[in-house]
Amino acid sequence: MDAQAVLRGLDPEQRAVAEAVSGPVCVLAGAGTGKTRAITHRIAYAVLTGRVKPQNVLAVTFTNRAAGELRGRLRSLGAPGVQARTFHAAAYKQLLYFWPRTVGGEAPRLIESKFSLVADAARACRLSLGRTELRDVASEIEWSKVTQTRPEDYAAAMAKQGRKPPLDVVDVARLYVMYEELRRERNLLDFEGMLEITAALLAEYPEMARAVHDQYRYFVVDEYQDVNPLQKLLLEGWLGKRRELCVVGDPSQTIYSFTGATPGFLLNFTAEYPEAEVVRLVRDYRSTPQVVRLANEVLKDAPRRLELVAQRPDGPEPVLASYDDELAEAQDTARKAAKLIGEGVPAREIAVLFRINAQSQAFEQAFADADVPYVLRGAERFFERPAVREAVVRLRGAARSGGDAELDGLGLVHQVRAVLGGCGFTDRPPEGGGAVREKWESLAAIAQLAEDLAAAEPDAGLARFTAELEERAAAQHAPPLEGVTLASLHAAKGLEWDAVFLAGLADGTLPIVYAVTPEQIEEERRLLYVGITRAREHLALSWAQARSPGQRRNRRISRFLERLQGVAGAPRQAAPAARAVPTARPGLSRGPMPCRVCGRSLLRALERKLGRCEGCPAELDEALLESLKDWRAATAAVQKVPVYVVLTDATLQAIAEQRPSSRAELARVGGIGAVKLEKYGSAVLALCRGDEPGETFVAAP
Repeated sequence: MDAQAVLRGLDPEQRAVAEAVSGPVCVLAGAGTGKTRAITHRIAYAVLTGRVKPQNVLAVTFTNRAAGELRGRLRSLGAPGVQARTFHAAAYKQLLYFWPRTVGGEAPRLIESKFSLVADAARACRLSLGRTELRDVASEIEWSKVTQTRPEDYAAAMAKQGRKPPLDVVDVARLYVMYEELRRERNLLDFEGMLEITAALLAEYPEMARAVHDQYRYFVVDEYQDVNPLQKLLLEGWLGKRRELCVVGDPSQTIYSFTGATPGFLLNFTAEYPEAEVVRLVRDYRSTPQVVRLANEVLKDAPRRLELVAQRPDGPEPVLASYDDELAEAQDTARKAAKLIGEGVPAREIAVLFRINAQSQAFEQAFADADVPYVLRGAERFFERPAVREAVVRLRGAARSGGDAELDGLGLVHQVRAVLGGCGFTDRPPEGGGAVREKWESLAAIAQLAEDLAAAEPDAGLARFTAELEERAAAQHAPPLEGVTLASLHAAKGLEWDAVFLAGLADGTLPIVYAVTPEQIEEERRLLYVGITRAREHLALSWAQARSPGQRRNRRISRFLERLQGVAGAPRQAAPAARAVPTARPGLSRGPMPCRVCGRSLLRALERKLGRCEGCPAELDEALLESLKDWRAATAAVQKVPVYVVLTDATLQAIAEQRPSSRAELARVGGIGAVKLEKYGSAVLALCRGDEPGETFVAAP
């Protein structure tokens, strides 16, 4: 690709970024405005015009997925030798290389988690802490290190920042000191220490600094609003006295200040570099005008915001729905997602986003009950799945042997599909779900990657494709899987879907109850903005007036939405029927469910399923439970679905404790809805009587 071809197809602002090949440059890029496109084209244009050699470029971002995406785009633009890494990956590579030449001796061992070391520090300080407290202290130590706060300054820094410590500030400072002592004694290194030591070596060893400065002369930093003081210190060490720096970010998407990130470096870039060229990207190519209007309205009063300008055609208006309780909210969200899938929206293009991970439980259960496939973001890694590992091994073998003779003359896509056929891949998906469907979807994702690569690089062969797979595996840059995504708002940053459900938007959840200072409240507002701007077309917002069925409905809608009601561009209220709680199960009271042992109202989902307080005694028929599990396994195998889709463990335990003798009694068991009562009721009741379930377990899903 020639240099001028790189500029074609860019809008005027994106082209201005691409042509600004000399730094310093500051790109203020709103959500969906094509910032990755702009910066990759800038790098490629600089390389193709001879402004810089690809091996002298370092593009820095915050996630392995983003770094992998940058490398892939740069290859397709004719700049394959550019280094695109996270701060940590770049620092670790340098540290391992220069340690023997500077410090000498054995390099410290990198630890991925502080938890065990913090636990040892607590024991050494004679403090008795639970797992939650230990995790919170580990987070405080991480925050302190990235903000360059020493133990003796911790108390003052907490007061200044308005942070609430998990323990007494004196105890946290003591644990911090002991943690560092134990880390040094054991020759260990955490991620923050890795950045700090790399920066220190660059400052103390001129020969290391010269080598790094000779290697990297041209810097691009993505998501600059998320840079923390420690990362900024390392970046200054990489730069030295040079000013070839391009930063990209959006202050409206600053949502990680609790980790030490600050938008100050982005907002004050022109004060640090007065000669900097500033380009604003505001044309939103991701979302419909209806979604963009709502996003703009949420941040209407925010200073120095970027007002987005929608570029897509009109779409449906965002919808706001309220529910009696969280159970109803989750069930109706699953129903609406199923409806979208039925209308042709792929499940992988739908997401349910919430403020905290604990909110996922109700949605997991609701989607399982509705037989809607879902993917919990942060679960099993794609490239560690057995089917994927087998496929990669087979593809690597085919590439090394020069390909099968029968595949000669076939394009990459046909070659990959032929190899995957040996793993059991077919053109059509298997019926049902379960492990067989999961395997097919994993192989289908690999086949889709081959199609994507063939479209981007028509001459690519198996060797090139396996290299792409291995690079993605190293970076854990997984392809999208078929299933509705369930994720926290923080985890959704940088992603997008055709349809997004923003759930749990009640005051106290968003903004979260412990956000009390004006700065903290505004960050919660930005979190809502990030959630809204993940949606391309369909956007639904919802909240529940109570946590559990039967509880007093005393919650309020999020204050961020309250002020938008009735404002142009605000989400419209759903019709009353859409807000109603789904029909009650036969025999199930709409009031609070009492514990069948002590009579206390049951509020937790698990307790409602069991029909008793978790701590109350109950007689469990273990033989019945084993029979139920055997029947469930057989049913799941026939229907080709995971066992929890039939009935969950908690539901089986409740049945084994209560031993229902009629359909009405079975209907009162948590997890037995009208559909499952019809499908499985006869078999379950037969097992409770001690009879064989007959053939009822083969009922179609």
